[in-house]
Amino acid sequence: MSLTHHHIVAGDVRLHYVAAGPAGGPPVLLLHGFPEFWRAWERQIGPLARAGFRVIVPDLRGYNLSEKPPGVEAYALHTLQQDVAHLIRALGHERAHVVGHDWGGVIAWALAIRQPAVVHRLVILNAPHPGAARRAMRQPAQWRRSWYILFFQLPWLPERLLDRFGQWALRGVHPAAYTAKDRQLYRQAWHQPGAATAMLNYYRALRLAGQGHTGSLEVRAPTLVLWGDRDVALLPELADGLERWVPGVRVVRFPRASHWVMRDEPLRVNNLITEFLGA
Repeated sequence: MSLTHHHIVAGDVRLHYVAAGPAGGPPVLLLHGFPEFWRAWERQIGPLARAGFRVIVPDLRGYNLSEKPPGVEAYALHTLQQDVAHLIRALGHERAHVVGHDWGGVIAWALAIRQPAVVHRLVILNAPHPGAARRAMRQPAQWRRSWYILFFQLPWLPERLLDRFGQWALRGVHPAAYTAKDRQLYRQAWHQPGAATAMLNYYRALRLAGQGHTGSLEVRAPTLVLWGDRDVALLPELADGLERWVPGVRVVRFPRASHWVMRDEPLRVNNLITEFLGA
């Protein structure tokens, strides 16, 4: 697989991304979550590129080699969503397939709801639809799993412990989900100047006024949801009842996969994504 590295200005931020696959292929954006970067998708990039897609995998703002604007307000969800829309257009496309995991999935949901014209097909991996998230946060069980969000609101201490937390969090069910080499590369990304605070600011920005979705939460794009049921951060029920907001959604559960479903079961995930996007 031939990967190329690029930097591009998307709106008001400079983003680093890797690309693979034919230049004229249908564009697919793969959006990583916390505490990852573009390598989160290294087991999906090659199969999608070989299937004929133009695969674009950015480091989200604040991560790894992308720009890290100062201030919590720079990481509000509406800004993160706009980054992706700007990136699609900066690459010369009107719309693209969008695949998101964790925070990348949260951003992908927001994009599909607020700017549906730029999303062709949507794939979500272990990231709650905002309506389902509101429902789940009424449950004490979900709050217990979300303890780290409250911890991340503290000043300076989460930055000091990010490396330790990140190593604890990246625990797939499969022993080879994250190798020693993977963990070394992740540490390098976390230690980029300003990265720790920028990554944590995603969570700190949740408290800002206007973060919640208003108006319709309907997603009109054809949508596939892949869900690892052994997620230690998110209740399995978050993937239930999505038809209320996402007509025709297809949900595929992975009973033996963790939050890191694309690392635990890459072959099945790759086949499902490729088939869905090529339909």
